[in-house]
Amino acid sequence: MSTDSTGKAAARPLLGVTLMALGVGILPVMDGLAKHLSAEYHVVQVTWARYLFHFVLLAALLLWRLPLRELIPRRLGLQILRSAFLLSTTLCYFGAIAFLPLANALALAFIGPLVSTALAPWLLGEHAGPRRWFAVVVGFAGTLVVIRPGWAAFEWASLLGVAAGVSYGLYQLTTRRLSGSGRASVTLFYTSVFGFTVLSLAVAPFWTTPNLTGWGLMLIMGSVGALAHFLIISAFEHAPAPLLSPVSYMEMISAVAVGWLVFGDFPDAFTWTGIALIVVSGLLVVTGRATKSDL
Repeated sequence: MSTDSTGKAAARPLLGVTLMALGVGILPVMDGLAKHLSAEYHVVQVTWARYLFHFVLLAALLLWRLPLRELIPRRLGLQILRSAFLLSTTLCYFGAIAFLPLANALALAFIGPLVSTALAPWLLGEHAGPRRWFAVVVGFAGTLVVIRPGWAAFEWASLLGVAAGVSYGLYQLTTRRLSGSGRASVTLFYTSVFGFTVLSLAVAPFWTTPNLTGWGLMLIMGSVGALAHFLIISAFEHAPAPLLSPVSYMEMISAVAVGWLVFGDFPDAFTWTGIALIVVSGLLVVTGRATKSDL
């Protein structure tokens, strides 16, 4: 899944939209690799590998682009909390895609903006009017359609997808609290440091020594993730968030394509209906923030 950015936008909106589309377009490639690797390696180890290579590549990039003084973290407590939420999101999401089609898991993770909308009045003191609450209700209905609790089609791993969405919503809230406290790329770097450190301490009981192919796939997975997030961060440097946020839903198209072409999974009519409801609810939230309207 893509991450929020707090970088200042320059007046190059077309470039920003293009970078965002490319970034979210390749993220499901990383997810597909994680799903493939999860058949042989524990999800904790797969997530560790994702953080390892993301950390190495991002550290090299930042050390090349920025002076060391720019890498000093600000508001360390919030940085750690934000990183913990993203780590939880990744673990739950990778756990979900190990058992669910990519599109189903991603649709459930997309409830993140709805969670942040629902909690923002209490955690950030932001006003949420009828329009946004309607979006939350629509998104919740879409989630139930995708999960189908009580139906034969229900999968327990759907609960991991929902947990990923809740964690992602909390991650978004802490990201907004960190707004203006430093470069988005540096914040993302400390997120990777936290995840890599915690998982390095926890991965031993779940470890299976990878063969050369396994290491290669893990390297590609981490590299794709790092490239995708670099493109997304760069997008926010050229265009404003209200313009870019709707573009992030293009990730769903790529997820459906990867799931269908690689794993033979294609959403059924109920899943498409749930996806549509979740996407519409997310767009209602985005347009509401963009226009400052709660009609």
